[in-house]
Formats: sequence, C-alpha cells, structure tokens
Amino acid sequence: MSAEEDARRIASGPLPSELVGGAAGAAAPDGAWPASSAVPPEEGGTAGEDQAPFDPLRLCVFATIALLGWLAGPVALVVFAAVGFAGYWRARRAGLTRSKCYLRDTRLVLAYLAALTAAGLWGICSLLVQGGIL
Repeated sequence: MSAEEDARRIASGPLPSELVGGAAGAAAPDGAWPASSAVPPEEGGTAGEDQAPFDPLRLCVFATIALLGWLAGPVALVVFAAVGFAGYWRARRAGLTRSKCYLRDTRLVLAYLAALTAAGLWGICSLLVQGGIL
C-alpha cells in the first residue's frame, strides 16, 4: 500500500472510539460494511470517476490540534479541556446522559475533562514558577 492509500483508509475509516468498541473494521453479519467505512479494504480505496477526490480532512484536523498542543503546551490543554467541559456540561443539563466518547457516561467525561483542565493549570503554574514569574 502507498502512503496515499494508507491516508485514505485512515481518514475514511471509523473514528478511534469506534475501533475500541470492536465494531469497526469488520463486515456486518449480512456482509455489508459499516456506514463509517466508505470502502472495503480489499477494494483499495482508489477514487473512481463517480467519486469526489479524496479529502483527508480528519488528518488535517489532528495535525492542527497536535501543532497547537506543541506550540501552546499547557495553555492549549486548558483551553481545549475547558471548552469540552463547557460543551458537555451544557449537553448534560439538556438531558444527555450517554456520549459517543469512549467513556460513555457524561459524568465520567466531565470528570476526565476537569482533570485535564487541572493538569493544564498545574503545568502553567509550574512554567511560571520555573520562569520566576510566580
């Protein structure tokens, strides 16, 4: 497989959280592929005349988040975790009790995001202390 075919397979395939559940990557009992899998692996995933050109948007999003995390360090962690916490808090108040997140229960997701926010704040404080600002 070429790098382009690998990228196409990854970007058009299931989300990482679906892989953990074991439902992705295998055909359904009736032989049909999951909806999240655009092309069965044995067909190679090449674009035909009827298909739009491949757009690896997910890969671009992942790379951008990694870049922001690398550049901003704990500040990026606090921002992303706090935004996620606010979103899940609002969704929970609206009645969401089960999430598509691997943790499933929104209370666990909120606890996880709160822990990430606290870790990011600790990281910021550590950097400030090391720099002699605090």
